[in-house]
Amino acid sequence: MATPRLKEKYQNEIAAALKEKFGYKSVMQIPAVEKICINKGIGEAVSDKKLIDQGVEELTTIAGQKAVPTKAKNSISNFKLREEMPIGARVTLRGDQMYEFLDRLLTIALPAVRDFRGVSAKGFDGRGNYTLGVKEQIIFPEISIEKVNKISGMDITFVTSANTDEESYELLKAFGMPFANKK
Repeated sequence: MATPRLKEKYQNEIAAALKEKFGYKSVMQIPAVEKICINKGIGEAVSDKKLIDQGVEELTTIAGQKAVPTKAKNSISNFKLREEMPIGARVTLRGDQMYEFLDRLLTIALPAVRDFRGVSAKGFDGRGNYTLGVKEQIIFPEISIEKVNKISGMDITFVTSANTDEESYELLKAFGMPFANKK
């Protein structure tokens, strides 16, 4: 099987550029994307159990890897939510599947967003991880619009080995993440 395009780009170009920019002494210090976590909250699943199955199926289609339902940790009577009720779906991507998903996200899905002006540079958590919110699952070409009952969004978290937000920002920018102007 062929090596993913972005993995080759990282190994051949991005790692060397980051090493030069930040002056790392060891190859092990160079930040890398370790995993991508995709979470989808399905609040309406409290009243309709079929929505969980659809959410898991959609995430599995988008990620190319089996998604699992997430369960509520606490009971909240105002929301008619009981502990251990399925309330969302998640999937964690690593290795080649992670690079393939990142490639599809950057080249196909994000440019399909209406009035797209770049992603916010404010999604960093202070430890080098970046979270991006997507409002509609239909930006992914794998999702057929005819089969979608309800438009829903998801959170995509990029977990990197970078120590600072600046290193993580440069890493993701080198991959081609279309950040809006940093202010």
